[in-house]
Amino acid sequence: MTAIIRNYCKLVPRFSIKKKTSQKPMKNRNLYQFYLIFLGLILSVISCDQAKEKVKINENNNEFITSVKYAKGFDVQLYKGYTKLIIKSPYPDAKQYQEFILVSDRKVDFEGSNKIYVPVKKMVATSTTHIPMIEILDETNSLIGFPTTDYISSKKTVARVRNGEVKDLGNEQDFNTEVLISLQPDIMVAFSMGKSGKLYQNIEKNGIPVVFNGDWLEDSPLGRAEWIKFFGALFNKNEEADSIFKAIEQDYLEAKKIALQAKIKPTIMSGVLFKDKWNLPAGESFTAQLYKDANTDYLWKTSSGQGSLILSFESVFEKAKKADYWIGSGYYTTLEELESANMHYQEFETYKTKQIYSFSKRRSENGGVEYFEFGPLRPHIVLKDLIKVVHPELLPTYEPYFLQRLE
Repeated sequence: MTAIIRNYCKLVPRFSIKKKTSQKPMKNRNLYQFYLIFLGLILSVISCDQAKEKVKINENNNEFITSVKYAKGFDVQLYKGYTKLIIKSPYPDAKQYQEFILVSDRKVDFEGSNKIYVPVKKMVATSTTHIPMIEILDETNSLIGFPTTDYISSKKTVARVRNGEVKDLGNEQDFNTEVLISLQPDIMVAFSMGKSGKLYQNIEKNGIPVVFNGDWLEDSPLGRAEWIKFFGALFNKNEEADSIFKAIEQDYLEAKKIALQAKIKPTIMSGVLFKDKWNLPAGESFTAQLYKDANTDYLWKTSSGQGSLILSFESVFEKAKKADYWIGSGYYTTLEELESANMHYQEFETYKTKQIYSFSKRRSENGGVEYFEFGPLRPHIVLKDLIKVVHPELLPTYEPYFLQRLE
């Protein structure tokens, strides 16, 4: 590049001192102006390139602080001059991590790394659980795209959808990539049930980093809530995210201590039939952990798995027919709805004692259940709801936020 400039510098004076007759001087002046402009552009490019400091990551001589305590699926490592965001579990049984270098100084360019400049100003999210974390960090206006916006419960974000500030990207498994790319987001926060395919690869080819969020894979309530730090890193609000989580953690642990005061552990059944199969939380799931922390005896606590168990009605009835409480009765909100869905539900003792509870108390205008959107960030509230239901004497003045009894 320097040689090119040197050559053009040699050419410039020739056109300024040669004197010709007729129209040639005008042509020479035009050429002179052209080369001056071209030279200026080259110098501008060089100065911009030199302005970005090329830095090689050397972690051996760079102390860092990790801020993640409960979550197993990601880590935020705070180094001097940058932050490393590591996604350990981008999807179930993933064998490779995702690693990103988050840089706040746009004059610094880390070589050979997946780089994201922070704070992120324009984001596409893909799960309703992402929205409360974005909002609580006061970054609502950063969300510009979302698949199937009808599922959103948040009033703030619903209003932005109506105003056209958040674009509907279509079905979550088949994004309208043309609309997404036209939005030119800084990043896309995605979730996946398996290895990312052509859809995400196409988005990345267009210069949009795809960062996977595996909050739903966590097996502890506090682990799920801690993904607030994932968004805190992306918005360059690590301190704010850490402060929010500490408040959640403190409230949760205090509620857990209160639950330990109960003298009786009531038995808990959960779930409902779906297409002739009963779906309920597995023993290693975050829901099972909530039941444990509420000081209850969840009847499937010894089962393996972090997701759901799919069982027959007969097997569930045999084990849970005399359970004390039925927590999480799907979308049903009345005993009449439950009975209409399947008359055999009446055979459980919980139906006879009217101790059946649903998380469907709060719904958005579109019918979305708020619990599924806000619950992961508010495990302290969910835990207190459970304690109020099964140990009402421990929280005499508390009013459940998510849970309601079927009448």
